[in-house]
Amino acid sequence: MSRSQNEEFQQWWNKQRNRDHDGGGGGGDDEAFLTVEIRTPAVDPTDKDRIRTRTLRQLSRLYLLRLKQLASSSVWIASSFLHLLRTANRRIANDNPPSSTSSARLYRLIKAFLVVVVLLLCFELAAYFKGWHFTPPSVASAEAAVEVAYAWWLEIRASYLAPPLQSLTNVCIVLFLIQSVDRLVLVLGCFWIKLRRIKPVAAMEYPAKPVGEGIRLEDYPMVLVQIPMCNEKEVYQQSIGAVCMLDWPKERMLIQILDDSSELDVQVLIKAEVQKWQQRGVRIVYRHRLIRTGYKAGNLKAAMNCEYVKDYEFVAIFDADFQPPAEFLKKTVPHFKGRDDLALVQTRWAFVNKDENLLTRLQNINLSFHFEVEQQVNGVFINFFGFNGTAGVWRIKALEDCGGWLERTTVEDMDIAVRAHLCGWKFIYLNDVKCLCELPESYEAYKKQQYRWHSGPMQLFRLCFMDILRSKVSVGKKANMIFLFFLLRKLILPFYSFTLFCVILPLTMFFPEANLPSWVVCYIPGIMSILNIIPAPRSFPFIVPYLLFENTMSVTKFGAMISGLFKFGSSYEWVVTKKLGRSSEADLIAYAESGSLVESTNIQRSSSDSGLTELSKLGAAKKAGKTKRNRLYRTEIALAFILLAASVRSLLSAQGIHFYFLLFQGLTFVIVGLDLIGEQVS
Repeated sequence: MSRSQNEEFQQWWNKQRNRDHDGGGGGGDDEAFLTVEIRTPAVDPTDKDRIRTRTLRQLSRLYLLRLKQLASSSVWIASSFLHLLRTANRRIANDNPPSSTSSARLYRLIKAFLVVVVLLLCFELAAYFKGWHFTPPSVASAEAAVEVAYAWWLEIRASYLAPPLQSLTNVCIVLFLIQSVDRLVLVLGCFWIKLRRIKPVAAMEYPAKPVGEGIRLEDYPMVLVQIPMCNEKEVYQQSIGAVCMLDWPKERMLIQILDDSSELDVQVLIKAEVQKWQQRGVRIVYRHRLIRTGYKAGNLKAAMNCEYVKDYEFVAIFDADFQPPAEFLKKTVPHFKGRDDLALVQTRWAFVNKDENLLTRLQNINLSFHFEVEQQVNGVFINFFGFNGTAGVWRIKALEDCGGWLERTTVEDMDIAVRAHLCGWKFIYLNDVKCLCELPESYEAYKKQQYRWHSGPMQLFRLCFMDILRSKVSVGKKANMIFLFFLLRKLILPFYSFTLFCVILPLTMFFPEANLPSWVVCYIPGIMSILNIIPAPRSFPFIVPYLLFENTMSVTKFGAMISGLFKFGSSYEWVVTKKLGRSSEADLIAYAESGSLVESTNIQRSSSDSGLTELSKLGAAKKAGKTKRNRLYRTEIALAFILLAASVRSLLSAQGIHFYFLLFQGLTFVIVGLDLIGEQVS
């Protein structure tokens, strides 16, 4: 039934379609029914003129408004640019020139390099728009003078400039791979320690409860505690309070406050703090040198020459911003029991301000790897590592045996560690004992710290190289100290980092005949960054900034290494790292929130009696502080322009990974050069 209805409908529809085609316009009502007519209403001619006039007026007003906005934007951009130029010029003019000979020479070389790169970029841009990148001209076929010059440049570049650049590139790649293998071996060693749960075990343990009556004093060796400081009024209270609260019999411990401050008001404050603790029964003395030579090494050397030092067996050293836990001596001193060849017990640093800003987060990545991997692996497998200068306990006999503190370098801690190792003494590192301290929060303070940390080892290597060769230690220990401890980790690392990523990589963009593989630029550094960041897993989101910032710091480390290696005068300058007292401020805030009394242990360990008063003073000091401004770092800015110019050249060659790396690395140099990372200083 449904089939017949469908056939009837099909027949009707065919008739209607045939009639429409055959009848043309004679469809009648059906055509009228199937046709829709759309008509435009008639418009009076006068209305047309009025509408046209109104539309033109509206368009004119719109264009005038857009023009006004464009003009105001142009004026704002121009004024902002002029203001930026004036500010930059003023800060560059007021900025201190590079203090060291090496820094000044390096800056001049980078400026010359920048001029060459800009000229090459202009030349390559002209060649690109001429189409010579796609069909390079030859000297025989060239017609115009510029084309002849470009043809000659191509021949000179390929025959004379690219081969030595490729050779230097290959050398740096080999050094890079050797250092990467060393880093990988250290990480594998750390995994092995974690897997086997290897850790130093003391021959005895002290009871965890606080020292009280009924103890045998002869079970507690005589310990000397030293706190060297110099004009550090922000942190002196917390360090003095912390060591005064160490859980150790007072009769068996003496605290030396070794003050090298040149500011009279700071000396008065430190003396008052010492007198406060003396009144509470703590055995603490204040020492101030009249002749301040040798920086920290001279300060410690003068303190060890005191007559009463012969009565003490061990010495614990803390910098002015360190807060050891109360049980510090109970956890470190027992490791000396029954080990007469043990000279040093080093503990780990913990940072109270590691999350303060991006700069402190990146520092935390580096130092976490240093303590978790480098120090721990070297301590377990070879019983030697560099003394960190603080948060460690020395056997006084070992110090005297290796010649005591010397003033010949700015890394007196590494110096005495090397000499003690050459004399046959062994070291232990305790990864589970942590001392609170503070990271530098401004780029200026961090840069000065890194300069000292990388120039000092090269001074020391130059001074003790022959002593290492003449020493009686095994050949393996000599090789480890020369090739791994000094050359690979202190010289080669800053050399290839700066040369490979700040010099060779930009040059290979303008000398395409010299090839720098993408795995050197991206993949291997990425893997190494992942290995570095493993000890601080919370920092994984900062892996890319960490990689870029480490390359940025390579210029500072390279200049410092050259300064120390070639004995430039600035390599012997000691600049105290600027501290802000974050840990004492945090203790005061916690004290205020808890409402504890002044006799609380926490507040005694980190501040003066009037805790709330000090807290209000801190707040007032912040409000009344000077306005902070950024500095301009000329070397970093010059390198930023070099890398950005090279990124433009790589864009012309369509080199993807190289372009992105150069672009982001150049922007990182801009950020650092404008002092936009970390806390700005006044």
